[in-house]
This record gives sequence, C-alpha cells and structure tokens, in this order.
Amino acid sequence: MGVRGERVTGGPAGPPVSSSVPLSGPADLDLLHAHVAGDPHAFAELFHRHRDRLWAVALRTLGDREEAADALQDALLSAHRAAGRFRGDSAVTTWLHRIVVNACLDRIRRRQAHPTVPLPDGVRETDSGTGGVEPAAPVQDHDTALVVRQALAELPAEQRAALILVDVQGYPVAEVARILDVAEGTVKSRCARGRARLATQLGHLRPTRQKPEPQATPQRAEPAPATGPNVPAVTRGNPRSPEGVRSGSGRSRRDLHQEDA
Repeated sequence: MGVRGERVTGGPAGPPVSSSVPLSGPADLDLLHAHVAGDPHAFAELFHRHRDRLWAVALRTLGDREEAADALQDALLSAHRAAGRFRGDSAVTTWLHRIVVNACLDRIRRRQAHPTVPLPDGVRETDSGTGGVEPAAPVQDHDTALVVRQALAELPAEQRAALILVDVQGYPVAEVARILDVAEGTVKSRCARGRARLATQLGHLRPTRQKPEPQATPQRAEPAPATGPNVPAVTRGNPRSPEGVRSGSGRSRRDLHQEDA
C-alpha cells in the first residue's frame, strides 16, 4: 500500500496547522479521496506530509521509541483501511491525529494491564524503524528531561494525551478536543488535573530562592562637637584626678580650704 516499511523521522514538530491545504500540491482531502479511488501513491504522500507531527505525538505520549514506532505503524494501517469511512466532519490531520492518539492510548492500557520491565536507555538498537534520531536534551538538562518524562508516564493516559497535545505540541484546545473526540471543557479539565499532578511530582525541580544574608546594623555615630562663634566648646571632662583640679585662680581646692580654716 506504499506505507508499510516507511521510516518516520523524529525531527521537531512544527506548529499545528489548521488548514489541510499545503503550500503546493493537492489538499489532504483530495489525497484521501484519491487513495480511496485506488491511487497507490496518494496515501504515502499524505503520510509523508504529516509524519513528523504524528511521530512527535506518538513518541512523547509513549516515551519509548520502539513503542511509538509500533503505535504509529498500527495507526497508519488503521487509517489506510478506514479511509473509505472518513466522513469529512473534521480535517484530515485531525482524523489522523485521533487515530494515532488512540493507538498510543491502547498501548498504554495494555502496558498497564501487563506491566513489563523496560530496558535501560541505549540497549535497543539505534535503527528501530523510525529512521530519525530523537532530539536529545542538552547534557546539563538530560537528568531533568528523564525525570519529567517519568512524571508524564505516571499520569493517567487521558491526562497525558491532553497535556502532550496542548502543552508540548502546542495545539489549540479546540483542535485537541476534536482529536480526542471530547468536549473542550474535558480537555481543559484533564490538562488542569495533569498539571496539578506534575507540579506535585516536579516541585523539587523549581529553583530555590536564597535568603539574603542579614545586614549588620550600622552603629550610630556620636555627634561631633558643635562649633561656632556663639557655641562653647564641649569637652569630655578633665581626665586628671580631683586632687589636681584647680580653681580659676590657679590654687587647688585643698589650699583654699586650709586658708578658710
């Protein structure tokens, strides 16, 4: 059918596009109709047009390259077979995203029902059929990225899918509601609950504010002696013992006392 065996690149996803009409070439709906009519290349062209964003959604939802590649392959097979039942009540890209997300959620539910121990990073072969390399986090942020990925993996599947589409991929809430086939309020509620869970689990990653060091209380300087033509000088007193203190005539108080006697 021209899809099986295709490699999906793992490049960064671009911003969501509301229109299904490319800059050049036939519209998505025309390609889908051509595929239904028997064109052997139409669906492959449609897949190549949207594979980067579909791959990004699958990878971030499942957090595992091999699982994401299998889920995307299952989704494309489903879309290929169900193209004739497409009613046109949404954009073709919305329909494709819905199939991919459902395939991912099915794998998450099966994984939860039959948990397995995942292999550590680097054990699987580099070429897992996806044909692209997942954008790596900077070295200094690698551990943080792993913690965030683990926290996302622990969210309920519905909350994780909504958060991935809204917060990670940047799709509008209205578009996500169409992809997940739920009301917009449901998408907002799932995102809010998911963010609250992440805030609790990832609170330790927030930078702590350092308390400012207490400043020493400046000592009050003693006022300088007042000076001026009309202000008498103020001294600290005579440091000499009282025995040596003399009167204004120059004689000590003891001599004056003896004369009075």
